[in-house]
Amino acid sequence: MRSRFDEQLVLLNKKMIEMGAQCEELIALVADSLLNSDIESAKKAKSQGHEIDRMEREIESICLKLLLQQQPVARDLRVISAALKMITDMERIGDQAEDIAEIIPFLNGKTGAEFDDFKLMAEATCKMVTDSIDAYVKQDIELAKAVLEHDDVVDDAFGRMKDILIKMISEKKADGEYAVDLLMIAKYFERIGDHATNIAEWVEFSVTGVHKGA
Repeated sequence: MRSRFDEQLVLLNKKMIEMGAQCEELIALVADSLLNSDIESAKKAKSQGHEIDRMEREIESICLKLLLQQQPVARDLRVISAALKMITDMERIGDQAEDIAEIIPFLNGKTGAEFDDFKLMAEATCKMVTDSIDAYVKQDIELAKAVLEHDDVVDDAFGRMKDILIKMISEKKADGEYAVDLLMIAKYFERIGDHATNIAEWVEFSVTGVHKGA
């Protein structure tokens, strides 16, 4: 019975890594298509987002079977419960990356790259997503903690961008729509950073049994 359970845990880990890789690819694709005004790449984001949704359902099914059909010990229970939390955050990362992709065609060739903090947010959130997934794969507590610290970089950049764009909306009417679009994208990046932070916190919980947000 335990050997079957262990096989299912291995499968769970494999599927988690695959879903994480899909999230990494999607956020990188969207950030690249935004900063290079690549509308065709942005269009690909939706189908990849659907695949992330499908994988969430598949992993959720594996977790529920492990919980209902077996009697996991404390360490296994932490891994399974953390996985259930993490896939929710990964799915939301996918949703918000899709939301960014949908705005890109309306920017009419503009990219937001003239704002250093905007580029910083795009690059930093990509790194946070990648590192949070890597922390899970490697069970690396230090990398997970680095993700948590990096969230301040994204939050600070968002605060500065928000001030700049609100001023732009009020003072430059011709650029108002562009500024609103950038503000929405910046908010999506900020939320993606929050979800990467959540993943890192659940990685820490799965290893130590302590959840920072608790």
